[in-house]
Amino acid sequence: MVGAIAQKQDRALFGIILMVIAYLIFSFIDVSAKWLAIAGLPAMQLAFMRYVGHMAISTGLLVRDGDLGSLFRTKYLLVVMFRGSLLMGSTILNFIAVQYLPLTLTSTILFSAPIIICLLSWPLLGEKVGYWRWSAIMLGFIGILVTIRPFDSDFHYAAFYSLGGAFCFALYSILTRRLAGEISVDVMQFHSGFVGTVVLLPFAILSWQSPDTMMDWAIMIMLGVFGWMGHQLLTHAHSFAAANVLTPFGYSFILFLTTWSYLVFDHLPDIWTVIGASIIITSGLIIWFREMKKAKVMQP
Repeated sequence: MVGAIAQKQDRALFGIILMVIAYLIFSFIDVSAKWLAIAGLPAMQLAFMRYVGHMAISTGLLVRDGDLGSLFRTKYLLVVMFRGSLLMGSTILNFIAVQYLPLTLTSTILFSAPIIICLLSWPLLGEKVGYWRWSAIMLGFIGILVTIRPFDSDFHYAAFYSLGGAFCFALYSILTRRLAGEISVDVMQFHSGFVGTVVLLPFAILSWQSPDTMMDWAIMIMLGVFGWMGHQLLTHAHSFAAANVLTPFGYSFILFLTTWSYLVFDHLPDIWTVIGASIIITSGLIIWFREMKKAKVMQP
């Protein structure tokens, strides 16, 4: 009995480690996008490179496993593609936002996604949202207002791009939850890359600018590798530990981007971003706690 408990704890710990590494890799995408945007490369080109690399790796793995022929005979194909378009939309909006806003601000706004997911889970998933979670949703939106300060003289409209990216990511996460167990992870990974590549190709061609240095070329090529790798690790993390165990560790993303923001761009968050982030994280943890409590009640 003791051995089984220890093994379960070890698996959960391994899942947490994978989760943290996944968000570390996701932080590479944002810091790379901002670096390349400062170098003058357009957001649509960077988003294209993010997805063409993702698709190339996914396609290679499916060819290796002999599963390529079933890609477009997949159940719920249109829904899977719509899911991919939401992820693409989140990336485009985020890449535009990081051109103008500090990474500390964009990462904080992105983590309003769990609050949006909770808000939309009632009309889209038919889940009951009780008093505590409604309170957390309201608290979270107060945190967003504190963070972006829409009536302040320093407000930048790009905050709405970042908020739109969070909304797209929330819908993407809800569809992922609905498709779990129905569609294989490899197929969903492929279509995430495929939709982004096909849609963004003409925009990338029209706006293409070649990087000036080999380092910038390498960073741009690695965008797709980071994207694919992060999603793979995130998926594997959930196979070792339950979502209610892993969720709090997603906030490591804000810490990673705060560190990169200081080391690479010599920027630290202002007091309002810190306060807003604290409120949003508190809101997210309240939602997480209620979800965990609900899951325990439903266990036989």
